[in-house]
Amino acid sequence: MYVPVQAGAIGKETIEGYQRDDEGDGGISALNPHLSELTVLYWAWKHLEAESIGLSHYRRQFAGSGKRGVLTHEQAEELLKKSPVVVPKSRNYMIETVGAHFDHTHGSETLDLLLQVVADRSPNSIPALYRKLSDTRMHMFNMFIMRRDLLDAYCSWMFPIVCEIEKRVDYSTASSYEARMPGRLSEFLLDTWLETESIAYAECPLHDMDPVNWVQKGGSFMAAKFLGKEYTASF
Repeated sequence: MYVPVQAGAIGKETIEGYQRDDEGDGGISALNPHLSELTVLYWAWKHLEAESIGLSHYRRQFAGSGKRGVLTHEQAEELLKKSPVVVPKSRNYMIETVGAHFDHTHGSETLDLLLQVVADRSPNSIPALYRKLSDTRMHMFNMFIMRRDLLDAYCSWMFPIVCEIEKRVDYSTASSYEARMPGRLSEFLLDTWLETESIAYAECPLHDMDPVNWVQKGGSFMAAKFLGKEYTASF
């Protein structure tokens, strides 16, 4: 069921065996340095024909009994019988809210931008967004599998918000890591939309494709919370 897509393909040589995300009309491949995996989601939304469409990453997949421990087609179908949306098991930050975690690791001014744009574009979603920022759990990484009609609704709502955020960010002094801020902010939108629209979902465990250095990750988490050291790289 997997279609490998080359993210940010515009202007680059094609990777053999991969679908480019700059093919077709209206692609946003050039925004990949800012939107990360969302340029692939945009291509899939505009070009794939399927009853359900999802997104996972080269680093992270939905867990299952398939090759290298990933979700199989049959397992995905069983999950979709239970719910029209499948999301990865929520991450629990336990000692702080997801909003506080983002403030500590990336700076509060970026969340202010998210709140401003959502208030402008979708004011009825603001209560759910505030509740999400006050929660300790969140479904991360822009990963999901959705029934096609729901994917259409979500992408039609989410992309105008994210693209507006992308326009308002000052990239003049941003590092490549900092430039991906719009893509990171977009992760708050999935749960916000699911709650606002009262859409049921099923959870599936997350599978990291490569070993995770939990000591480094945990150390960076604590340094951000207690020492004010913002993240400078992905983990």
